[in-house]
Amino acid sequence: MYRRLFYVMLAFAGIVFVIQACNSRDNQGIEVQMPDTISYNFHVRPILSDKCFACHGPDANKREAGLRLDIAENAYKALKENPSAHALIPFKPGASEVFLRISTTDSALIMPPKSSNLKLSSHEISLIEKWIKQGAKYERHWAFNPPKTPKLPKVNTQDWAKNELDYFVLEKLEEQGLSPNPEADKERLLKRLSLDLTGLPPSMALMDKFLADGSNKAYEKVVLSLLNTPAYGEKMALHWMDVSRYADSHGYQDDNYRSQWPWRDWVIHAFNKNMPYDQFITWQLAGDLMPHATKEQLLATGFNRNHKITEEGGVIDEEYRVEYVTDRTNAFGKALLGVTLECAHCHDHKYDPFSQKEYYEVFAFFNNVKEVGLESSVGGPETYAKKPLMEISNADVKKLLSFVNKQDTNKLIVSVMGDRDTVRKTYILNRGVYDAHGKEVAAGTPQSILPFGNQYAKNRLGLSKWLFDKKNPLTARVFVNQVWQEFFGRGLVKTSGDFGMQGELPSHPALLDWLAVDFMSHGWNIKHLVQQIVSSATYRQSAVLSAEKLKTDPDNILLSRSSRHRIPAELVRDVVLASSGLLVKTIGGPSVKPYQPEGLWEAATSGRGILAKYIQDHGNNLYRRGMYTFIKRTVPPPTMSIFDASNRDQCEVQRLNTNTPLQALVMLNDPTVLEASRVLAASLLQEKTDVPAKLVKAFRLIVCRNPNEKEIKVLQAYYADQQKVFQQKSQADKVLAVGEFPIPVQLNKRNLAAMMQVMTTIYNLEETITKT
Repeated sequence: MYRRLFYVMLAFAGIVFVIQACNSRDNQGIEVQMPDTISYNFHVRPILSDKCFACHGPDANKREAGLRLDIAENAYKALKENPSAHALIPFKPGASEVFLRISTTDSALIMPPKSSNLKLSSHEISLIEKWIKQGAKYERHWAFNPPKTPKLPKVNTQDWAKNELDYFVLEKLEEQGLSPNPEADKERLLKRLSLDLTGLPPSMALMDKFLADGSNKAYEKVVLSLLNTPAYGEKMALHWMDVSRYADSHGYQDDNYRSQWPWRDWVIHAFNKNMPYDQFITWQLAGDLMPHATKEQLLATGFNRNHKITEEGGVIDEEYRVEYVTDRTNAFGKALLGVTLECAHCHDHKYDPFSQKEYYEVFAFFNNVKEVGLESSVGGPETYAKKPLMEISNADVKKLLSFVNKQDTNKLIVSVMGDRDTVRKTYILNRGVYDAHGKEVAAGTPQSILPFGNQYAKNRLGLSKWLFDKKNPLTARVFVNQVWQEFFGRGLVKTSGDFGMQGELPSHPALLDWLAVDFMSHGWNIKHLVQQIVSSATYRQSAVLSAEKLKTDPDNILLSRSSRHRIPAELVRDVVLASSGLLVKTIGGPSVKPYQPEGLWEAATSGRGILAKYIQDHGNNLYRRGMYTFIKRTVPPPTMSIFDASNRDQCEVQRLNTNTPLQALVMLNDPTVLEASRVLAASLLQEKTDVPAKLVKAFRLIVCRNPNEKEIKVLQAYYADQQKVFQQKSQADKVLAVGEFPIPVQLNKRNLAAMMQVMTTIYNLEETITKT
């Protein structure tokens, strides 16, 4: 009787709460409008995932009170500890324990408990209440439903749209009472496009040609031109280097050299020839298993050998072999499926419907490689790759692998995939411990994504076919989202590596699905996808930010303007080298070692191996693109690290984008920036033009637009001021003594030092390394 009375009182408290919560507020106390129809996926599940699933979700080991809220039938049934009560009773929030417990003021009964430091806002409680009133209907997680082509939305200003993408964007803007920005001016638009498609600033010739072209096809022509330049493949490959965790050393303590760069050459080649995405991935996952596999297909499998490999004596062989398989499994989940499979390595996933058993079923696909945990590092070039491996001969380069930039006759080997003749058994590893074998499992995939049917072989080739099954809900969505992120700085799903329960909801779900289906229906054509994005009116908007848009949409989630953000670390270097005329545009080849502060490697290495000391390169190797800079995992390139480049320890699908004083210090002091300033200054001073004309050209080369009158006057005054500063030759000599590129002997060093300072100033403008 007392228990019944308690529930009556609790229900009454809930009724009182409902009356008080008609005007619901979020955690900041801001009044929020209640949707007419409550969606489990878009309104309720994010709340349960954040506040409830840790104790009442997929992980059976952490589940409290036997209550599971992520599955409808479990949430509807009688409670284990009180059979007369139910967590959820559709249409009846006052009888549903979930609502009663989240809305009570009794600290002993409230959920989440006080000890969790979690709390639902009044708006979140009201959402759950209204959802129960509307029937507490569950939906399969949005990302696990195969995408379907949505109808184009009806919009008021159809004239604005350039292609289908724009209708979805405009629909959201009109719902919020916003209008898109006008198209950016031609100079800024060309800079944006050139950086996005090639990673390089537009040349003066291209700028002049584009500005002079008044036809309505001018933009379309420049898009096609840039898509067909060799630099396009380099730019597209840059993101894939992070995804693949490419590096030039093995990692761990000794961190010795590895010769994996021919695989990087292949990636650039694949993007330039516009290899379809399904083929691009299949070759990397299972090129060695394809019928009559070619050397190119075998080389592509280097993707799955880019992980860290130990060379330390005394390690347990099997422990590290399992570590390598784990890395491949985790990278597969994050890069290609956009899910956090790694969270099920030690136990069932706490938030997503992935069991530990399913994790090791995926693990089994990568567990049969002919490799060991520790391989001897004693010897010559043959130790620069680990078995299984392939050798690339000069004859191969001439006939089969012409894209590999092999300039010498040295032996060249690359780590690739290759399975054993007999299948290695795979077990669930209790708590993820390498030798704690549990139940044996066979190769398979998570049921919640797409069951692994009998039509697929239980090997990596079968896994690839499963991945590109049109019913797979994730593959196309994940890749188009990563590509979108490369152009807008943010994916339609912000959490590019997590499309699961804890990931962010898509800002434009219909647009994401339209892109995914269109990508598949066009044969997984990457250039088609890229061309669609850059041709849209959404992409072509100006970056001007009004007070209204700053208030309504500060993070530009609605895409009412162009995104404004700093270019990637490698491109900072590329812009400096290209604008100064120093850039060596050679495609591919071994990584290079440009200027670097002394002592960094020596302070952070074991002192063994050929990478114990940093031996700087000279000549053309000092002026290669940023993506070719040598990456030693234990001591990554400092300048690129400061600009948020990945150290390639693990698969990364999204970089940080920070803004620190160290970045300004790099631009002011880095030898490459200073040398480029000197070289560009020397080039300008040798031209038979007046100072204003020289400054205009410099500004156009570096910032990629014509300066206004005020900017020229400021720069001209600064040049005159610096000429006075460098009255003494010794002062000029000191400033000019940077970099190895020779100084023309006929130049006045006072003027050269002064002009060099002006160039450095232009390089340090925020606009120089910002895409607007």
